[in-house]
Amino acid sequence: MSASLHRKKLLGLFEENQKGIIYLKGAELMYRYQTDYEFPFRQESNFLYLSGINEPDYHLILDLNSFDYHLFTPKRDAQYAVWHGRIKSRKAIEDQYQPDRLHYDNDLLNVINDLNPEVVYCVNEEQAEYLEDLDRSIKVDTESLAEAITYCRSIKTDWELDQMREASRINNIAHRKVLEALKPGIYEYEIKAVFDYHQIRHGLLIDAYNGIHASGPNSAILHYTDNNRKMQDGDLFLIDAGYELNGYASDFTRTYPVNGKFSGDQASIYQIVLNAHSSAIKAAGPGVKMEDLHMLAAKIILKGLKDLKLINGEIEEMMDNDIFALFFPHGIGHFLGLDTHDVGGYPKGVDRIDRPGLRFLRARRELLPGMVITIEPGIYFIPALLNPAFEDENKSKFLNQDKIRKFFDFGGVRLEDNLIITDNGTENLTDVPIEILDIENRMNSVVTNKFV
Repeated sequence: MSASLHRKKLLGLFEENQKGIIYLKGAELMYRYQTDYEFPFRQESNFLYLSGINEPDYHLILDLNSFDYHLFTPKRDAQYAVWHGRIKSRKAIEDQYQPDRLHYDNDLLNVINDLNPEVVYCVNEEQAEYLEDLDRSIKVDTESLAEAITYCRSIKTDWELDQMREASRINNIAHRKVLEALKPGIYEYEIKAVFDYHQIRHGLLIDAYNGIHASGPNSAILHYTDNNRKMQDGDLFLIDAGYELNGYASDFTRTYPVNGKFSGDQASIYQIVLNAHSSAIKAAGPGVKMEDLHMLAAKIILKGLKDLKLINGEIEEMMDNDIFALFFPHGIGHFLGLDTHDVGGYPKGVDRIDRPGLRFLRARRELLPGMVITIEPGIYFIPALLNPAFEDENKSKFLNQDKIRKFFDFGGVRLEDNLIITDNGTENLTDVPIEILDIENRMNSVVTNKFV
């Protein structure tokens, strides 16, 4: 990992020769409740960004006076070796992680006292409290570092972009294999197994988030994770899933007909989402605001639903009354990187828009070259949203209730691509069939629907 470049990038945002230090605490092993069931370890993202270390119980300090990188390693005992493997020597740690100074973690307070900083920059209150428990006299700043590291992480380096390109290349393979394996009569978890197999087969071992493998009405549940329904002929299947490489995530969504052929209603709704998706991708680029992409997609969705006579009225009036949010309740996308919903979407001083459909935007800022975003419009028929709207005099006049109720078991359609913002536009990392004919032709050209 290019951690040394990341440290240099971060240090460049602080004043030179000041008597202060940056402190970060790495993640610890986590267990299920109070048992010895150990969760797979994954380093905290800010620590991973600055150190490249994916091992538990480390700490780091960056000295803002000398720019020295102090790394603190846990002193492992024989029992650790028995249960977790070999204990690295100091030389092995130095060779692998290349700190300027290596210490054991029990020397942390002594090193801080020797450096005698006027201020210690921490990324959050939890880490500040950890230091204050060691010594109440330590003066801590919990705002400056969070803002600085968020800025650094939101603009990706070439090395980071290469990790995301490779994660996406493998994600493309896994998503295509899912498309080939779909058929009526199998369970959602069987398709999840296909997807996971092809990620792991290509060396990606950690999912970037809880993947969504949703068929039929489940496809209208935005964060569905049960994955236990048997798929029926005539269902749609929505997959929103990705794995990470060296911590860097991929995150694609596609929606397919389980039997290989979109019905008339399915094709109509799908095409509206595809139109919104394509238009937002074309409009994305440097200088564009995420909320403008969202509103563009919302208008296209309203026009499509109006053409189907599911809603009626003037588009602008329906926009003013937030009718789009009844069918498209989430944001158009989010930043992507070391976290699937990556940092940087809300710079300091930018607040959320308190409005249906917009309050859940995960990013609200002008896009810059080097940022990575997702574009993911959708249409869903969610009774919990629509039934109250039928009773609302300001909203019900726009809704064709009888027609909409016929879609209550339809589920939803979502499409999501990953984009790098470039100097002149975007680079799309997603290469999975998305046009209706391409999907149907691909599904019907697979003779045996082999899982692997």
